[in-house]
Amino acid sequence: MLIDIRHEMEQERRSVEVITREAFWNLYVPGCVEHYLVHIMREHPDFLGDLDFVALADGQIVGNIMYTKSRLVGLEGTTLEIATFGPVSVVPEFQKRGIGASLISHSLERASAMGIPAVVIYGSPHHYCRHGFKSARDFNIANEQGKHPYAMLALELKKDALNSKSWTYMESPVFNFNPEAADTFDASFPYKERSPSWTQVEFSMSCRAFIE
Repeated sequence: MLIDIRHEMEQERRSVEVITREAFWNLYVPGCVEHYLVHIMREHPDFLGDLDFVALADGQIVGNIMYTKSRLVGLEGTTLEIATFGPVSVVPEFQKRGIGASLISHSLERASAMGIPAVVIYGSPHHYCRHGFKSARDFNIANEQGKHPYAMLALELKKDALNSKSWTYMESPVFNFNPEAADTFDASFPYKERSPSWTQVEFSMSCRAFIE
């Protein structure tokens, strides 16, 4: 299988929203909202278009990764501009073939070349530690409530960019969208049944876990 990674084209936007919906449907919650996030993210000022990539298998779009601007605020008020990726989407029938890993590796290399000093994400350590991510707690990065979520992970792209400080992670406001708007947007897609799954239970547990 030949995999090609390149920037998303404007005419491919709906296709990317479709594969995002397929990738996340019933994964973390009944249904999903990630395809709506992709839809609104592109027009947000924090969107990093140079890090918007699609993966193609034999010419067919099967995966996507997007980034937004984010920042770390130090206790003394200093600010470090960083980036956050997500959603990372691969359609189910092409998962576990290294496509998501290729999108992450490719985009991180590009982010580093752009001078972005670090990336902070929310995600499963099982998936992302293999790419060099560590617990954000290891870099003294807390969320806005001063806690250290189990799922908050950080990666330095510039050596020692995060050393010797305590930080608060501030993600883009684009993630604070109205769930009702997401439901309205989803109605423009073919009907899919919303149902519970064990992955939703696991996700709920991860969201409620913190590191001291």
